[in-house]
Amino acid sequence: MQHVILITEMLQLESPIDAERWCSDQRHRGETLGFVPTMGALHKGHLSLVTRARAENSVCCVSIFINPLQFEDRRDYETYPRDTGSDLVLLEAQGCDMVFMGNLKQFFPEVSDLSKIDILPAGPHGLGLEEKFRPGHLDGVRTIVERLFRTVGVSRVYFGEKDFQQTLVVSDLAREMGYPSIVVCPTVREDSGLALSSRNVLLSQDDKSRAEQIYPALLAARDAWLSGERTAGVLSAVMTDCLNHDGIVVEYAEVRDPARWTAEPPQTPLLRAQALIAARVGSVRLIDNLRLDQ
Repeated sequence: MQHVILITEMLQLESPIDAERWCSDQRHRGETLGFVPTMGALHKGHLSLVTRARAENSVCCVSIFINPLQFEDRRDYETYPRDTGSDLVLLEAQGCDMVFMGNLKQFFPEVSDLSKIDILPAGPHGLGLEEKFRPGHLDGVRTIVERLFRTVGVSRVYFGEKDFQQTLVVSDLAREMGYPSIVVCPTVREDSGLALSSRNVLLSQDDKSRAEQIYPALLAARDAWLSGERTAGVLSAVMTDCLNHDGIVVEYAEVRDPARWTAEPPQTPLLRAQALIAARVGSVRLIDNLRLDQ
């Protein structure tokens, strides 16, 4: 029997099994499904994905699950923002039809010992950058997203471009599975240019001011590109110089060819370029990126 809580027009389902049944029922009725996977602590960036999913499909569903498999640092998992009550109110107001949650055991019912979950390698697009500074993170993402894709089935799934390397990994997974269709949506920013992130609420006011230097660094790389610079190392140095502020610890500020991903920076002149930054500001790790050639 399904355990269902009805929040006016939005359905909340307590397990992936219930969600799978609901999604299957919708398809049998001829509905098209839009799906937005989240870890909660929703902001305008998430809600923009829900709005687009709702506009491009006849029904829209969202998952809220903080995936422990993608946290290499237990403290980061424990301090990750959580506000499910607020999330549900926001989703209902945005026109979401169904939201589902679950726990690790429910996503992996065949595993008696959760420490023995078969972790899926992130694949070629998981090499470098995030892999270097968050080893195992993208493997954990791919592992849970595979279960989310199975749960929802054939659908359109919406991801934000802010997590650029992640979008490449999940796109590879979708191609291997044969579904779903991946829709990558533009990064939503504050007026200052700071990319919206659930972690932004953990920034002090001073740290937020420092974090607002990340986007100008990306814009400086674009300016250099528009001026004719095509060398990855020089573009990286431009960003690093912009981030040379007390209180910002740069993990990487590098450029990749988005169509020919490499673990290390390209050594030949670039035809296409994605600038990517990861930095720690105070205790908070932030990432951002910008396409330079478009």
